[in-house]
Amino acid sequence: MELIISARSKEQKSDDYLPLKEHGISASIEINSGDGWPKDPYHARAWLRNDNRIKWSGVIHIELPFTKVNPRYFLPAFMYGRNRGEAPQNVPNEFPRLREGGFNRPSSPWWMVRSDKLSHPVALVYDNDKIYGLSASPYFISKNGSKQQWMPNTEGIFYQYGGYTCSLDKGTIGYTLGYENAPWLFIKSHLVKERFPLSDNCFELEPGETVEFSLDLYEYDANSELDINDVIQEVYYNYHQNPRKSSDVKTTVTDLAQAIYGDGWLQEDLNYACQVHEDLENGGYRYTKLTSISWTNGLSAAVPMLMAALRLENEPMRKQSLSCITNIVENSINQSSGLPYDTCNNGSWSVKGWWFDGIHTPGHSSYVVGQALFYILKAYDYEKRYKNISHGDWLEFVKAVLMKIEKTKNSDYEYPYIFSEKTGAGIEYDSFSGTWCMAALAYYCWLVDDKKHLDSLKKSEKHYYDAYVKRMECYGGPLDTDKAVDSEGILAYLKAIKFLHALTNDSIYLKHMRDALCYEFSFKFCYNSPIQVPPLSRIGWSSCGGSVTSVANPHIHPMSSNIIDELLYFEKNSEDQYVQDRIADIVRWSCQTYNTYDREFDYGKKGWMSERFCHSEGLVTQKYSDDSLASTWFCLMPWASASIIEGLAGDYWDVNIG
Repeated sequence: MELIISARSKEQKSDDYLPLKEHGISASIEINSGDGWPKDPYHARAWLRNDNRIKWSGVIHIELPFTKVNPRYFLPAFMYGRNRGEAPQNVPNEFPRLREGGFNRPSSPWWMVRSDKLSHPVALVYDNDKIYGLSASPYFISKNGSKQQWMPNTEGIFYQYGGYTCSLDKGTIGYTLGYENAPWLFIKSHLVKERFPLSDNCFELEPGETVEFSLDLYEYDANSELDINDVIQEVYYNYHQNPRKSSDVKTTVTDLAQAIYGDGWLQEDLNYACQVHEDLENGGYRYTKLTSISWTNGLSAAVPMLMAALRLENEPMRKQSLSCITNIVENSINQSSGLPYDTCNNGSWSVKGWWFDGIHTPGHSSYVVGQALFYILKAYDYEKRYKNISHGDWLEFVKAVLMKIEKTKNSDYEYPYIFSEKTGAGIEYDSFSGTWCMAALAYYCWLVDDKKHLDSLKKSEKHYYDAYVKRMECYGGPLDTDKAVDSEGILAYLKAIKFLHALTNDSIYLKHMRDALCYEFSFKFCYNSPIQVPPLSRIGWSSCGGSVTSVANPHIHPMSSNIIDELLYFEKNSEDQYVQDRIADIVRWSCQTYNTYDREFDYGKKGWMSERFCHSEGLVTQKYSDDSLASTWFCLMPWASASIIEGLAGDYWDVNIG
């Protein structure tokens, strides 16, 4: 295999990467054992020497070229395919897209990004029935006066990040010593910065200094994009670190639930707040409502709170959650469409949630409606299972809405993205968010042992698998990303396929389930990023086990903790060690990402937790009172805490707590 090495120096006037000889740097490369397949990649060792009489400072770029036909790139948690560079891009939310030709933000024909924007240190490409890949350590440490690549369990002082690259124009993937976020730095979808001059992001070589580094190189035949997951699994084990040990499962559920119960409830709205802030000037709290029937509050908070209440035998907590559920079931239906309204503000039900002005078609959202139905069924299930109470009106509510929704599927058996507020008809498609409707129908059929809709469910699942999961490109879940590739929608698909397998016992659904799990794992960190910004840096907070939300909002958030039940179901039916290890990561991560005592994260009370954890300095926007940057939001977010409660207070509780 051929590697191309170039560099850009700090003193250089142009942005171009030039051959090493023009920088006075010499290089040698050895490619030793290996066959290029995931289990045994080609092992490359490289040496770089500064032959100048002065210190050299800049970024060194190592590229792996391939024969380009129609490549789809995969830099886990950063780039999937082309991040929908093929789709129209003049939208409010910007995120990195690959598109051939010139630069037209947010599209570029190439990308360079710091290593900690990737969940796994690997760049992969699928093209012409082959996969090519390159993996190397995400950062360098200084040990005994010399620079070396970090590996798990090695000691040393953090020195500098590496980076990863992909070029659609040239047909390459790459690795850098030092890094650039280029041609733009996406802090979040509404905050984009131009390419920075080389400065603190440089790698330095003293006169005569030699640095050695290694890379694993991949080249193997593949049937689809899914075959990249074999490499991601190997990279996971190469670089895995356990999340830090903090709280235990029962304590975590108790702490989180008590905080939501005491500080996150809005009695006048019979709902949970989206955000709860300390009012440092006046005392007390400030509430950001952003009310909805699910997703950012409503049932996504109420039902996990019900689960916690049942586990902890806390009747006041149970009654609080039931009042939210009952209010939605009894009052949310839009009589014109037959669907529940998405939100209620000051007693007025409507489809105008906080996301309304960020979407392109007004109406009911399948993401919110489908998720709401699923959670009502889960509440019904848990009340019947643990209290022997059957809420028949809840079941009838869900059934009536599901039967309405079933009529809206298109000829691909895909559910709409948006339903008409007037008639309930599907008026926009092309998104993965409708898998929440599929999950609700599968759960309903399993609960009541109704197989009349099984054929329709199978056809929907096949469509979503072939069009989205198999291509490792699930987009259009959350409503605030302009259909960016994300990790949220796959959670609904996993919930759906769990019940589809339970209904059919067909092994194909276990295969599809593992493929979907691997897609989710691609967003989930395998190591603990060396965070430099407090409070996460001070606490020793771990990124391993947490998932990046989307390529548009690339912080780590806790939503994926809610699939522990699905992971356990798969593991029970397959005995898959890789999945077992990922479960352990999620559980431990979930127990260390909240205030285990007052102000542990520099704000709030015991049990408080936000949704935004900035594992990379390239994401931070929150500030302390002295205007210095902070690596998390300073607020309680009940839905976020509830995601962890849902994961830990479900089947995992039965297996591990009893």
